Amino acid sequence: MSIIDLRSDTVTQPTPAMLAAMHAAPTGDDVYGEDPTVNRLEAELAKRLGFAAGLFVPSGTMSNLLGLMAHCERGEEYIVGQQAHTYKYEGGGAAVLGSIQPQPLEFQADGTLDLDQVRAAIKPDDFHFARTRLLALENTMQGKVLPLSYLAQARDFTREHGLQLHLDGARLYNAAVKLGVEAEQITRYFDSVSVCLSKGLGAPVGSVLCGSLDYIAKARRLRKMVGGGMRQAGILAAAGLYALDHQVQRLAEDHAHAARLAEGLLALGYTVEAVQTNMVYVHLDGRAGAFKDFAATRGVTVSAAPRLRMVTHLDVDAAQIEQVIDVFADFART
Repeated sequence: MSIIDLRSDTVTQPTPAMLAAMHAAPTGDDVYGEDPTVNRLEAELAKRLGFAAGLFVPSGTMSNLLGLMAHCERGEEYIVGQQAHTYKYEGGGAAVLGSIQPQPLEFQADGTLDLDQVRAAIKPDDFHFARTRLLALENTMQGKVLPLSYLAQARDFTREHGLQLHLDGARLYNAAVKLGVEAEQITRYFDSVSVCLSKGLGAPVGSVLCGSLDYIAKARRLRKMVGGGMRQAGILAAAGLYALDHQVQRLAEDHAHAARLAEGLLALGYTVEAVQTNMVYVHLDGRAGAFKDFAATRGVTVSAAPRLRMVTHLDVDAAQIEQVIDVFADFART
């Protein structure tokens, strides 16, 4: 039985062409700055996104951690969404390893943070309080794309209040493809951005943190501190370069598959949230566990949750989406 894995777009396998690029990649010792493929990836992605420098790291969690620690000193604060990865899903690293205080706020329905609420959360310049240094946004946020007009407002807001602006762009390219713009039209508003290569782009490992020369120099020192320095990492960087050159525009296929899945589930009477990119949220309430078990017998892998998330990716095709809809149809009859 062929398995259809919808838990995340992190489950993708490298394509044969990507594996060939990895096999052919020239390498060196990246800790010494001597891996030509890593250097090329860092420079190329930074250029594409409008930054002076980039830093290749093993994971999006590390990229965001270094990003926050390079902005904030011990005892300082960043403002972030309650459901954001940098706050909720990355092990509390900013607090544990960076001694950075998070100030979480509830997201709005469209994935934005209300800037009036952000303004109210900024601490006064008083030694009783942590000093607010940074606003962190995420795009996409649970599959939702932040409007460019909102990003412009956030940029003006942070400048007005003396804050830095960081983007967790784990799915930056999903947002760019959905908006029909180059990714730089999103990242131009930010002081730093973390881009994940191992989600929809399909690389097996890696993220890149981009920012100014001084910022990335600080992040590089921090990378060594947390054990993120790799040696002949060009074999991994080559996968990222291949993904950037060949697997960005195909993200539109994932979006179309997600839209079709949502359409099919709505027709069956399920409660489904509006779909913008490659994430489908269906409300199963108390039957989530039962559905996970049922789906597994039919070759479909999901994570059990009352608000069930399914993520389309390059290893799921249109015919498989129809199979998944059939699984939901059969489950509704149980």
